[in-house]
Amino acid sequence: MGFLDDRQRQEFEENKPKALQADIWMISGCEDRQTSADVSNVAAFQLPDPQGRSGGACTATLLNVLYEDEQTPWEEYSFVEVMTKMRAFLKQKGFSQIPQLSSTRPIDMNDKFNLVPETLPGTRRAVLIGINYVGQKGQLSGCHNDVFNMYNYIQDYYGFQDEDVTVLVDDGDHSPPTKANILAAYQKVVRQSQAGDAIFLHYSGHGTKVRDLNGDEDDGYDEALVPLDFKSAGLILDDDLNDMIVKALPAGVHVVALYDCCHSGTVLDLPYIYKADGKYNRMEIEDTFNFSKLFAVFGGKLGVKLSQVGGQLVATKVGGKLAKGMIKQFFK
Repeated sequence: MGFLDDRQRQEFEENKPKALQADIWMISGCEDRQTSADVSNVAAFQLPDPQGRSGGACTATLLNVLYEDEQTPWEEYSFVEVMTKMRAFLKQKGFSQIPQLSSTRPIDMNDKFNLVPETLPGTRRAVLIGINYVGQKGQLSGCHNDVFNMYNYIQDYYGFQDEDVTVLVDDGDHSPPTKANILAAYQKVVRQSQAGDAIFLHYSGHGTKVRDLNGDEDDGYDEALVPLDFKSAGLILDDDLNDMIVKALPAGVHVVALYDCCHSGTVLDLPYIYKADGKYNRMEIEDTFNFSKLFAVFGGKLGVKLSQVGGQLVATKVGGKLAKGMIKQFFK
């Protein structure tokens, strides 16, 4: 695996789809191929990919770095320092997870870490989801704590107000994290937001991979979140999240998502990435990034239709600077 060079990155920035010009970041506890970690092994959980274990370690580790004993550190950390400290803490605890940060645009990893940029004047909204799957096989134990600890952090440090925070947990006291409720919460927070606002999305629960049915995944699998009622209502695919969050986001809204679950590395399919594995000096675009999916998702608006022929991406209908530039630069 390699990275796009500076010329290719510049070409991408000049011509990328409008939806990817939004300001969206995602913190993930592990790569797509990795399972996440929780206090209990739930290999018996009845999922399409039963190898996974729940999220939990990523949230706990991030808060250990930023909010230990419910106190913010006296020194300010850069993005790279936060990611490096997270990896060191996970390694110390015996976890192999590689924390990673992905985004729609390159972040200077030496800048101060902030979930909400200080320049944003608008409303701060959040959707916090924690699923312990109470009473089901593979029940978890830490996801409710993840949500409540994160709630305290974003209120204490970033000033989120109760009326602007939606909490979905299966504890009997809050709205349950069913598929319908999760989708409705995501759609509402995006619909309510306008330029200058900030959104924080936190999910702690099961993640999985399922066979891709529309052919847009290079590895043949979609990443998915597992709602409380997945057996009857089904999973929430990465394609669904892309439609609800990335494509629907109003201009000028800042989004940070923390997905603490298995197979979460590309659940939002964001092009720029930094992994805390010692191989990245900055945010990069990997040369294995699924550009064919990018075109498939945004092609309708751009007048581009792409297909695979003999393993090579070809344009069957090309229209606009984006299609010509991207095909020339990346798919020759």
